[in-house]
Amino acid sequence: MAPLVVLVLKLRRLGRAALPLLSAIGLGAIVVASTASPLSLWIEAPASALLLGLLAARASRRSRAIEGTLRLDLEVGALFTVLVYAIVTRSDGALDGRLYPLVYVCVGLVSAFARPIATVLLLAFALGLDASVRHWAMLASSLDRLAYAGAFMVVFASFNALLLRAEIARARSALKDRIQAEVEKLRDDARSYRLLGAPGGGRASSRANDEERLVRSGVEEIHQSVLFALRLLRQAMNLHTAVLLWQNDAGTHLRISELSTDDPNVAEGPFLAGDGIFGAAITQREAVALRGLEPRHKLPYYTGPCPVRAALALPVFEHGSIRGVLVLDRLTDEPFGLKEQELAMEACRYAVRAIQNERVFVQLERAKVEQGRLYRAVESLNAATTEAEVVESGLRTAREITSVDFAAVTLYDESQKAHEIRAVSGGDEANLVGQRYKQNAGLVSMALENKHPLPYRGEYDEKRQVVFTKKLAPPSMPSMIVLPMLVHDKPLGTLVLGSRRRAAFGDAARSTLEVLTSHVAVSLANARMMRRLEEMATLDGMTGLYNKRAMLEIADQKIKAAKRFGRKLSVLVTDIDHFKKVNDTYGHDAGDVIIKGLGEILRRERRATDATARFGGEEFVVICEETDTRGAMLLAERVREELGKTIFHAPKPGPDGQPVTIRVTCSIGVASFPEAGETWEDLFKAADEALYASKRGGRNRVTAHAALPRAAGSKAQHAA
Repeated sequence: MAPLVVLVLKLRRLGRAALPLLSAIGLGAIVVASTASPLSLWIEAPASALLLGLLAARASRRSRAIEGTLRLDLEVGALFTVLVYAIVTRSDGALDGRLYPLVYVCVGLVSAFARPIATVLLLAFALGLDASVRHWAMLASSLDRLAYAGAFMVVFASFNALLLRAEIARARSALKDRIQAEVEKLRDDARSYRLLGAPGGGRASSRANDEERLVRSGVEEIHQSVLFALRLLRQAMNLHTAVLLWQNDAGTHLRISELSTDDPNVAEGPFLAGDGIFGAAITQREAVALRGLEPRHKLPYYTGPCPVRAALALPVFEHGSIRGVLVLDRLTDEPFGLKEQELAMEACRYAVRAIQNERVFVQLERAKVEQGRLYRAVESLNAATTEAEVVESGLRTAREITSVDFAAVTLYDESQKAHEIRAVSGGDEANLVGQRYKQNAGLVSMALENKHPLPYRGEYDEKRQVVFTKKLAPPSMPSMIVLPMLVHDKPLGTLVLGSRRRAAFGDAARSTLEVLTSHVAVSLANARMMRRLEEMATLDGMTGLYNKRAMLEIADQKIKAAKRFGRKLSVLVTDIDHFKKVNDTYGHDAGDVIIKGLGEILRRERRATDATARFGGEEFVVICEETDTRGAMLLAERVREELGKTIFHAPKPGPDGQPVTIRVTCSIGVASFPEAGETWEDLFKAADEALYASKRGGRNRVTAHAALPRAAGSKAQHAA
C-alpha cells in the first residue's frame, strides 16, 4: 500500500511541474488551429484566461528570483511566445502583417532574460510555432518567408544575448555578490558578536540598524545552539526527525523554531497549537508517546503519508508556562524509554536556557550600544565650541540615541524670563525656529521651573497639555518629553523630544536622555564661557567695540581685500577734545560715561561693513570699506555733529545736589587708500596727522589727509 501511495505522490508532483509547459504547447496548438478557421468563443475565452493566468503566475515567481531555473525560464518564455503569436494572428488574421515585428521583440526579450540553453529551446519553439501557423493556414507564399523570419529571430536573439543579456548578467552577478557578501557578513557578525561587542567606531549607526543587528545575532546564536542539541538527539536516539516548535504570543499557533531531518516532506507551518500530537502534549502538560504509526496516520508536520512508526512530543516550559513543543520520531516501531524521555526533557531545558542566556546577552549588548552612543554623543558635544554647534550637536545626538520623530532645543533668557526655540528637527521648522515667548504654564516653562522632565512617563495629550504655547505647537504625537538643561541649578533651556510610538520614553530611555541633556547643558555653558572669553580678548570691556589687537588683525584683512579687488578704503581717527580737563573737572566716572557715549554714537552711525575700535583712552578708529575720502568725511561730520548735540550726565551730582550735564566735542582725521598709503601703518599715520591738523585748527572739526600740505613733517605730540 505504501509504495503505491508514494508512486501516486511522485506522479502528481511530476504532473504539477510539467503543467505550465504542457499548457503552453496546448495553447500554441489552439493558436495554430484558430488561424485557419476561428474557434468558438467558448473555447477561445477559457484559453485566453488560462494563458494570461499562467503567464502572470510564472512571471511573478520569476521576478522574485535573482536568477531563475531553466524550467522557469522555459515556462515564462513559451507562454509569452504563445501570447505574442495569439495577438499577431488575432489582429492581422495571418502572419507577416503590421504586428509581426512583435515576434522579433518577443524573441529579443526572451533571449535577454533566459538562460542560453533556454534561449535556444525557445527559439526553436517560436520557429516551430511560426512554421505550424504558416502550414496550417496553407500560406504558400509565406512559407518562403519562413527562412527570412528565422534569420531575423536568430539575429535579434544573438544581438540581445551579446549586449542586453551581458549587461543584465553583469548587474545580476553584482547583485548576487552583494547579497552573498551581506549574508556572509551577517553570519560572521552573529558568530563573533561576543568578541566584537557593540557596533562602534566612526559615526554612530542608526538605532534601528543596531537593534536589528542585535536581534539577528541573538536569533542566530539561539538557532545554532538548538540545532546542535537536536542533531545530538538524532544521533544518540537514532531519530528520523527532531523538531522544536515555538508558540506565538497568543498561544494559538506553533512555528518551527529549529529542525534536524533528512525528510523533504516536512511542512513549513505554522500549525495549530491544538492539532494532533501538539495539542495532546500541550493539554496534558506532559510527554505524549505514539507507536505503531502507519502511512494513513497524520502527523501535522509532515505532508502526505506518515513516514515514521513512533513519535514523542514533550511540552517545553519556561517559568512554569508552556512555550513550545519538542517532537521526536523514528522510522522503527521502537518505543521511547524513560531514559530517552529524560534525555529529551534535558534537551528542552537546554534550549530554554540557550534562549534565556541569549536574552541576557542581547540586553547587555544593547546596554553597551547605548553607552557607546552616549560616549560618541559626549565626544561630539565636547568638540562643539559655539552655542550654535552645541545646539546642532545636541539635536543630532538626541535623534541618534533614541528613535524620535520630533526634536527641538529651546534656550532660556533668565533676564527677560523668555524662551527661544533655537532648533527643530522633524517638525514645522520654518514656523517654530526663532520664535520667542514669555514664561507660561507650558511644559517647557514648567520643566525648567520644576527642574524635572515633563510630562510624567512621557505621555502627552495635546488636548490638555501645551509644549511651547497654544499657537506654537509641535506635531501631534502620543509620546513627548521635555528635559530641562541645568548647570548648577541654573536653567539654560530644554531638550524636547517626541515620538509617534506610545510609551516611547520609558525609564531606561529617560535615564539615558537625562544624562545626555546634562552633557548638552554643560557644553552649552562652556560654549557661552568661551564666547565671553573671546569677547574679552577681542572687544573693549567699556564700549563693546573692538580693542586695538583685534582691530590690527581686521585692518590687515581689509587692506589686503582692497588691494586684491581694487576697492576704496578709508580710516577715521577720532579723539575727544579736552578730555583730560573733563576728567579733572568731573572725575573719571564722568569720563567713562562720555567714552561709552561716543562708542555708542560710532556704532549707530557706521555701516554694517565698517569696523570700529577703541584704540585706547579717548581715541577711536573706524575702517570704512568701499568708501572714498568724500564718503568718509560725511560719516565723520555726522559723528562730530551727533556728539556735539549729545548731553551727558555725570554719575555724581554737583555740590548743590543738582545733576551735572556735560557737553564735549571731538576732532577727527581722515585718510584714504591708496592715496594716503597702502599699508596700515601709513594709513593710520596719515589719519593721525589729519587728526593733529584738526586739533591745531581749533578742534571740533574734521580734516582729510588729502587736504594737508604735501611738505607736512612728522606728527608732533598733540595736546589733549
